[in-house]
Amino acid sequence: MPFCIRVQKPGISVARSLIWICCFATTLLITESVWGGAAYRYQRSVINGQQIGSIIGDIKMHLTGSGETLLDIARDYGLGFNELRMVHPDIDPWVVPSGRDLKIPLCWVIPPTRFEAIVINLPEMRLYHFFPKMGLVKTYALGIGNVGRQTPVGTFKVVDRQVDPVWEIPAFLRPKYGVSKIPPGPSNPLGKYWLGLSAKGYGIHGTNFPWGVGRLVSNGCIRLYPEDIAGLFKEVEAGTVVEIIYEPVKIGLRDQEIFLEVHPDIYGNIPDMLSYAKKRLEASGVLTDASMELVEQAVNVADGVPVSIGMSAKGGDTASALVSNK
Repeated sequence: MPFCIRVQKPGISVARSLIWICCFATTLLITESVWGGAAYRYQRSVINGQQIGSIIGDIKMHLTGSGETLLDIARDYGLGFNELRMVHPDIDPWVVPSGRDLKIPLCWVIPPTRFEAIVINLPEMRLYHFFPKMGLVKTYALGIGNVGRQTPVGTFKVVDRQVDPVWEIPAFLRPKYGVSKIPPGPSNPLGKYWLGLSAKGYGIHGTNFPWGVGRLVSNGCIRLYPEDIAGLFKEVEAGTVVEIIYEPVKIGLRDQEIFLEVHPDIYGNIPDMLSYAKKRLEASGVLTDASMELVEQAVNVADGVPVSIGMSAKGGDTASALVSNK
């Protein structure tokens, strides 16, 4: 059975601080970590020769206060706007009713990866930074390239690290800005930190417009909240591998329970999402163990939250734990 803890979030009003932490049965809370933010323990299972990730994190409930917006709440929890908007499509993002319990989806299936370094999954607009020797992973919400200026898929490396970068404006954007470069400061869209990639012209950076995190907003670069890029920048060295993938369907296991996490096809790459999900389940060796009714429901909802779709007879992972120094 899951357990729930009611806690007060430090530094904010009591009206905004009451949340219910509904943890998975196998989640262990540890209070010390060498990093700021939170790191999660992860494991992988191999079924039919395919790696399947574990589930990290938990579901929380947030009691809304007066004057909050979905964008405020998303940022408070390190989520992108898309992650709350998909779960609460009925709520006006600018006028959130006070005194309402909102589900906060702080749980994810670990994405597929070859290198277990940095993985960026475009459909979920989220970055995963792995620490494989310790079995830990951190994750951050993103803003990515708009339709027509999509963030490229591929395997790259971090080749440049800059604090207070100057934005050398691409030629096609100079008429819009009327200048060729923007110096460091509040008007610089790159924010305070820049991690340049081996894909020329692309990088991971901060932003001077935090409400763009969780949206298709950039010309192909990857944007993080200012507080998130500050932490990531300290952890990432030149030469770090960055895998950028396009995977709207992720399959995870906890013990023998199968979870499906489905995201919208943001760039229109997949003609039939249900057929695609079935193929992914088949390749993972769990199609025959999954309920097709539950699979169809997950595909139709596509809200990015892992949902149980069956039990596997072939095994699964053991525990995944949250590590935090908050």
